[in-house]
Amino acid sequence: MRDNRLSAQPMEQHAHKGKVAIAESNRRWCSDGFEFRCDNGEKLRVTFAMDCCDREALDWAASTGGYDRDTVQDVMLRSVERRFGDALPEEPIEWLTDNGSAYRAYETREFALELGLEPRTTAVRSSQGNGIAESFVKTIKRDYIGLMPKPDSHVAVLNLAIAFEHYNENHPHSALGYRSPREYQRRRIIMNLEGKKRLDL
Repeated sequence: MRDNRLSAQPMEQHAHKGKVAIAESNRRWCSDGFEFRCDNGEKLRVTFAMDCCDREALDWAASTGGYDRDTVQDVMLRSVERRFGDALPEEPIEWLTDNGSAYRAYETREFALELGLEPRTTAVRSSQGNGIAESFVKTIKRDYIGLMPKPDSHVAVLNLAIAFEHYNENHPHSALGYRSPREYQRRRIIMNLEGKKRLDL
């Protein structure tokens, strides 16, 4: 169980510098949030995490409340579980976010370290900003939220689940050779197996 008590102990801030995209999965993940309104006026706020190599949306959470550290920590935990099951990463994974209060909270950063994630932040409006997350937000709003029925928050969340799954399975990316995130992952697995077979011959 997580301890959500406030702590006065400072934690060193680590800034990310350079290109966000990376050549291998499970080396750098990014997280961000966005919001949209339902037809009845309800506002949904969505927090998500994704892999900066294969672009899979690892996990997400939606709420009519604000962005908070508990939601971010839940997304962190489920992302690790999705990729590693009951285990933890063998090597630290960079956890790239902006400087929002939910991300920079001591408890959030401490929890990230416990999960094998290494918190990194991007500067506001910098050329090295979290472009992968920003691009994902544009895509999900344009190609999914803008088209899906969303009369209220309940229906919107159900359709958002379908949207995230479709994105992961079917949405092509130019950076992935116009494959979807999971198509790209499957191809990488096949190529690695074929390479191993050639080495064994």
